[in-house]
Amino acid sequence: MNDDKDRIVTPLNIVGDTENEYSLRPKKINEYIGQKKVKEKLEIFIEAAKKRKEALDHVLLYGPPGLGKTTLANIIALEMGGNLKVTSGPAIERAGDLAAILTSLNNYDVLFIDEIHRLSRNVEEILYPAMEDYALDIIIGKGASAKSIRLDLPKFTLIGATTRVGLLTSPLRDRFGVMCPMEFYEDDELKEIIVRSAQILGVGIEESAALEIGSRSRGTPRIANRLLKRVRDYSDVKGSGIVNLEVTKAALELLDVDKEGFDSIDNKIITAIVDNFNGGPVGLETLAYFIGEELDTIQDVYEPYLLQKGFIIRTPRGRVASDSAYKHLNRSRKCSKSDKNAVEQESIFNDEI
Repeated sequence: MNDDKDRIVTPLNIVGDTENEYSLRPKKINEYIGQKKVKEKLEIFIEAAKKRKEALDHVLLYGPPGLGKTTLANIIALEMGGNLKVTSGPAIERAGDLAAILTSLNNYDVLFIDEIHRLSRNVEEILYPAMEDYALDIIIGKGASAKSIRLDLPKFTLIGATTRVGLLTSPLRDRFGVMCPMEFYEDDELKEIIVRSAQILGVGIEESAALEIGSRSRGTPRIANRLLKRVRDYSDVKGSGIVNLEVTKAALELLDVDKEGFDSIDNKIITAIVDNFNGGPVGLETLAYFIGEELDTIQDVYEPYLLQKGFIIRTPRGRVASDSAYKHLNRSRKCSKSDKNAVEQESIFNDEI
């Protein structure tokens, strides 16, 4: 079974990403590139909260990994003049762990919980009064002698991040005042990010090379910065030190990242659907077993980009390869007009698996 953290195009954090990562992050909302709708909303709500001298309402950031959720949390904390405390759903095992974090906060601080959909139910229930009333309910004692004590909390902002917004319970989701869907970036936006990162890293880069890296970065800034570092390494050894288009193409070919931003695993998924399952439909569990990957990894990591690029279609009966997938593999599609109409009709529905 493959380890996704070994992939150069994984949107997850891998060893080496932390190098220079903090310095590459924008510190102000107007320096943040991309996510135009999210940025516009946050600019207004942050300014309004500061004028009223209130904490920003709680924010939910959801979408595929690597799109800048943690960066936005850092920016919000800096803009609000508070400190950022970072944790994750799996790291908070007991209600007492969360209570300790909440009582350590100050006014206008930001608590960032990554993978918030993985909070246990007991821990989640502690959040309800904390988010709604800035209060913490503590039960002392057991049985008939048990007493409930309410502690006041500072006016803080909770920022939840998730790749699986559908797994959040309704009571938790409803307590977020600001909902921000994070979308994949356009190639031009990634080019801007790469040029900015190259300046910070002291790397000379041509715009055509930056656009080439951006177009193969799967719409994800984290991948764009990672590819930039690897292309820089290649240029230092094989080139003149200036990252140009020729050097960039050679480096990305060596890294096995094709023009669509696909690597061997993406192409393995597409090839399996087209060649082994006659274009689909094929269930996600069957596909995961066939290519030797975890179901959740395919659904959370590989599939979103393939869906966004239109290479596979999600239907109630399973995944179907699109015409783009056949073209990418240089295959000819053999299906009747009625088959194509059936795929088009099914594609308007989303299945759960």
